[in-house]
Amino acid sequence: MKKAGILNRQLSGALAELGHGDGVLVCDAGMPVPSGPRVVDLAFRAGVPSFAEVLDGLLAELVVEGATAAAEVRAANPAATALLESRLPGLALVPHERLKELSAGARLVVRTGEARPYANVLLRCGVFF
Repeated sequence: MKKAGILNRQLSGALAELGHGDGVLVCDAGMPVPSGPRVVDLAFRAGVPSFAEVLDGLLAELVVEGATAAAEVRAANPAATALLESRLPGLALVPHERLKELSAGARLVVRTGEARPYANVLLRCGVFF
């Protein structure tokens, strides 16, 4: 058994399969989950695990070369805005409907228990070399 990093075997395995340019949607409990991508649902109850906890865990495991979130996050969820901008310099903002369209091309969806609006981000994987 791993003693550090992500212990959830489904999530750990899915991350190991990602390659350069693959998309990972990290979403709140209310985001419509697109059909097609592999889904790892971590939601336990409202707020658990939080969007911040899951995002920080993923960022510790992945190389990210770009990120996209819904522009509506700025007005509707200032805490998520601050989190995203502090962790993801160069964050691109698009209308929420466009984010949902882009999410259909993700390779992996990680659903959190977050219950605040627009706590969603699409990460684009980079390479470590």
